[in-house]
Amino acid sequence: MVKSADYWIIAMRHETPVALVTGASSGIGLETAKALHRAGYKVFGTSRRALEGASIDGISLLACDVTDDASVTALVSQVMEKAGRVDVLVNNAGGALIAAAEESSVDQAKALFDLNVFGVIRMTNAVLPIMRLQRRGRIINIGSVVGFVPSPFSALYAATKHAVEGYSQSLDHEVRNLGIRVLVIEPAFTRTSLDHNATGPDRKLAIYDAQRSAMVEVWKQAIEAGDPPQLVAASVVAAVSDKKPKLQNPASKIARQLFLLRRFVPAGAFDKSLRKQMKLQD
Repeated sequence: MVKSADYWIIAMRHETPVALVTGASSGIGLETAKALHRAGYKVFGTSRRALEGASIDGISLLACDVTDDASVTALVSQVMEKAGRVDVLVNNAGGALIAAAEESSVDQAKALFDLNVFGVIRMTNAVLPIMRLQRRGRIINIGSVVGFVPSPFSALYAATKHAVEGYSQSLDHEVRNLGIRVLVIEPAFTRTSLDHNATGPDRKLAIYDAQRSAMVEVWKQAIEAGDPPQLVAASVVAAVSDKKPKLQNPASKIARQLFLLRRFVPAGAFDKSLRKQMKLQD
């Protein structure tokens, strides 16, 4: 294991910038890893079940469970031993939950936060000492438009993305003078397997069955018609390379429209439109 005191010396010996992307086995994570590789980065991508020595399109895959402290520590040590530096961290690993808020136990809520929020915190805490010694680095957190708009029947998922927004923007101000930026990418619905992999409630209530089922269908249709993951990947590369980056980065035309609507449309009108789009009963 490389000791923290050696990080800066080792990093100085390697000129190729290094990117670390969590949840890179498919979807947004994989496309982001590919895009960073094309942009000239040596890229390490993580998967919970990555095989030793596995690679995809020039991306080295390493095993990591972002909900496990020891796994995160081991991952960052591996990257340092192999590459000697971390210039970019993309926190993409995460999961979704489609359920009425009342239908999820506290344990289910904790599990979702452990993945979507504390996973981001674990990875960030692991790379910050390296970036501080380098006096440079960018941490890119994959948020969502539901980090700034309501998301009925995925209240807990939306809460995790709101948490990522607040954490990222606050942390950015803490580390900016150290040469580090922390930025959020905000995709709208994206053509990934998110809906298929989404968790359901662990204590279903019949009163919510009809609207929950309708919401599942809304998600399915919206994802099928959504943005390609390559569009989100392009937003990540832009945020990484921008000399004057923005804290919040809506990742597509639809995401930018929602961002502006949420900011400028009166609350009552926005509320009415959202309920109509989500097919919610009044």
